[in-house]
Amino acid sequence: MTEKSPLNSLPKHNLFGIDEQDYDSARVIVLPIPYDATTTYKTGSREGPDAIINASRNMELYSCELGRDVSSMGIYTMQSMSPDVSSPENMIDGISKEVSIILQDGKIPLILGGEHTVTLGALKAFKAQDKDISIIHFDAHADTRPELLGSKYMHATVMARAKELYKNIVHVGIRSIDADTAKNGERNAMLFMEDMRSMDFDDVISFITNAAPGNVYVTVDLDVLDPSEMPSVGTPEPDGLRFYELMKIIKGIAERKKLAGLDITELCPIPYLHAPDYLAAKLAYLTLGHFMFSKGTV
Repeated sequence: MTEKSPLNSLPKHNLFGIDEQDYDSARVIVLPIPYDATTTYKTGSREGPDAIINASRNMELYSCELGRDVSSMGIYTMQSMSPDVSSPENMIDGISKEVSIILQDGKIPLILGGEHTVTLGALKAFKAQDKDISIIHFDAHADTRPELLGSKYMHATVMARAKELYKNIVHVGIRSIDADTAKNGERNAMLFMEDMRSMDFDDVISFITNAAPGNVYVTVDLDVLDPSEMPSVGTPEPDGLRFYELMKIIKGIAERKKLAGLDITELCPIPYLHAPDYLAAKLAYLTLGHFMFSKGTV
């Protein structure tokens, strides 16, 4: 272990409600990031990490889908990062430093957002350590605007900045793009919902895995899901993926790829509506399980 992070484990607030884990023996390190300073519509994703963790503590750890207890892999939950609202760039740099420690220690980062901008901090850490990865981006929106409201670092520009770090990015579940993205050929790396509806799942999975060579970083903006199942997002778009469809795609990817890192972002909890929080927690659990017990991790 190269350096001990100052963000210590919280035994009473661990993801999935598991007993306090040992950092050194854990395979997965959970980093909650309650940040939503660049949100332009519905705020509240800063409450997402706590909502996911709270819901996860009420899940059964035995997975019917996987036939095992996924938490047995070793999962260590860090203390939530303190948001740096001085600038998005400073927040991104802070995230990068924390994720760099996780990577140096040979762990798999699981980032809980927070708005989608947090993804960029993780990707900067991978790039700084010369990690050769492809990015699989589940989202209703392409997030490829060069800038928004005069800033290059916004939730709607995160994939434009990611493209400056890594060339292999495949976007899945898209149903909203800006005019410039539509014109510049970026569509070639996008799976639109209107096209996915006419494709077999095997074809969808093949498209994704062929466009994402090597090990993969998976980023999930929860608005990729249909609002009927996931209303608790900042910018809901109709006609999204169903949960079972998303999990079927992720399972197929996990059978062919190794996981470098994962983030789940943009949960904006709605008071007294806990099902979306639970869904997000289940998504994290099953995604880890499929990757850990299929191809595995880097």
